[in-house]
Amino acid sequence: MNLNTLKCVWLSGYQVLSGPWLAEWGSFCLKKIIVLVMLFFTFVSGGAGSTVNANFTEDRATWLWNPWMIVNDELGTLAFLENKKVNKVYVQIDRDISMSVYRSFVEKSSSKGIRVYALDGAPDWVAPKGYTSQNQLMNWIGNYQNSSTAAQKFTGVHLDVEPYLYSGWTSNRTATIKSYQSLLTQAKTSALSLKLPLEVDMPFWFDEVNYKNTYGKGLLAEWVIANTNSVTIMAYRDSAEMIIDLVKNEVALSGKYNKGLVVGVETGQTSEGESISFFEEGETYMNHELEKVKNHYKAVSGFKGIAIHHVDSWMTMNPE
Repeated sequence: MNLNTLKCVWLSGYQVLSGPWLAEWGSFCLKKIIVLVMLFFTFVSGGAGSTVNANFTEDRATWLWNPWMIVNDELGTLAFLENKKVNKVYVQIDRDISMSVYRSFVEKSSSKGIRVYALDGAPDWVAPKGYTSQNQLMNWIGNYQNSSTAAQKFTGVHLDVEPYLYSGWTSNRTATIKSYQSLLTQAKTSALSLKLPLEVDMPFWFDEVNYKNTYGKGLLAEWVIANTNSVTIMAYRDSAEMIIDLVKNEVALSGKYNKGLVVGVETGQTSEGESISFFEEGETYMNHELEKVKNHYKAVSGFKGIAIHHVDSWMTMNPE
């Protein structure tokens, strides 16, 4: 604080503003004080914003569909995830596995900077009474969280429902879409009560699916993004150019709603086509293409990172 500013504070504090000269000086002082206050709040808000940006972590995620891997080889599974620089893993919940197994895995993962999300879902969850399976999952997570330490708790809930694989998608798509929206609405409420974020998997082509029902009207992709905390888009293609093009609408929508979109790719062998998976090309090529995707979207607010499907196939993937 310079000498003039100190004089301002002293004069203002003792209110010795009398006469033309002091009135003018008092006005100058008041302006200086206002500027100082504005600078203070700008510093505070700017500093907070900078801290948030500095702590932003780009997701490098994967799906662990076979939780028996952590029963049979917990340390080996963790070593693989750590070696691949994974910082987020979606772990399938199997109620035949003891909660203590999950607690041990989550705690060890947390110590390595890996966030663990409780994963489950199936196409028949959109059937007339399919929501009961989701309720069972949420009840299990609630019991788990309540009986676990902070280091053992899940970071969030991750659903993979894929309603388009349910028979009703063909026979009555309108009703099936509404059922799917109802399911996610219930899931959002349940996750909120558990104080956990809700994430879902979504195909890239939901931006071509329209809905019109009690939830409003529009594109299903936009509705899903707007009504969940984060979406992992299944952009299953084996070149950066195709992936970038497939997800551009969803990245833009995620930015619009201040959400984060994670781009998922496939590593398993598939009969769906040669351009679906990185299985044939190998891991080195895949990493090269994913860097292109990240570089393209790194400055875009809706982009949150990459997810690789899935641990089993990634482990046996050709490294070259």
